[in-house]
Amino acid sequence: MAVSSQSAQWFSDAFDKIVANIGQALLGKDHIVRLALTCLLAEGHLLLEDAPGTGKTALARALAASVKGKHSRIQFTPDMLPSDITGVTIYDQKTKEWNFHAGPVFATVVLADEINRASPKTQSALLEVMEEFQVTVDGKTHKVNKPFMVIATQNPIEQAGTYPLPEAQLDRFLMKSSLGYPDAAAMIRIMSGSQEPDRSKQLGEVVTTKAISEMAQLAGNNRVDDSVLAFIHQLIEATRDNESVRVGVSTRGAIAMTRAAKVWAIAQGRSYVLPDDILALAQPVWAHRLVLDPDALFAGTTSQQVIEQVLTQVSVPQGTV
Repeated sequence: MAVSSQSAQWFSDAFDKIVANIGQALLGKDHIVRLALTCLLAEGHLLLEDAPGTGKTALARALAASVKGKHSRIQFTPDMLPSDITGVTIYDQKTKEWNFHAGPVFATVVLADEINRASPKTQSALLEVMEEFQVTVDGKTHKVNKPFMVIATQNPIEQAGTYPLPEAQLDRFLMKSSLGYPDAAAMIRIMSGSQEPDRSKQLGEVVTTKAISEMAQLAGNNRVDDSVLAFIHQLIEATRDNESVRVGVSTRGAIAMTRAAKVWAIAQGRSYVLPDDILALAQPVWAHRLVLDPDALFAGTTSQQVIEQVLTQVSVPQGTV
């Protein structure tokens, strides 16, 4: 069913209210907040690569609080087991029954802190729930409630003893970005309120989880013209043909861009996607999906540079509505 202009405006107003509410806890970071909320409404997941103390936990907690959801935080360590994430089945001697004790992954927003510190076996425990919205323990499937989102973090500074995420797992994240340090004005406001360093604990709800599900469904019906889909295809083909790239954007990456662009467009009150939406999302949605050639890496080429190059190579379709 086509999205009406009234529905698009309602979505945009609700989206802006949520962003403003989260902005009370995460000062000066409206763009990354909009990206995170876009991930949630596109039923995707976010990977943040940032230094400690930049507000990653505050973002996850503030997002969950704003949508009346449950927030959980998993601190990944080398000795962590998959069951520490998904949960375990325990035998109750009184009832003589096996009972499932849900792990921290059963929440609205799950912060997987320093995910690269855990072993690949433990990292893979997130794969099923990120893709299928369910976990399987002792042969029994348990579904997580929607909305559901994983915000995983990596510390780019300390790499000793870590396990880099494989390309296949990186591809499961809808976006990758970073918070970065606040600007001068935001830093002064943060220091002036230092008696309450984590403002996310004081936030109230803006919408319910049911409303978020309705918004996600509405965004999924947003219109994408065939010319815009062709533009996405030309861009991903250009990444595959780039001489610096060994593996370009996958089909999953094309689908991810389409889903994210639908949310990004309707968040601006539009019932249709424009090429500008693709250009705005190209870096966070695609850069982490590229596997560069070793010679290109040695020469200092980055995935971000490749994406910028690709965006200048492909002509933007004109007159798309």
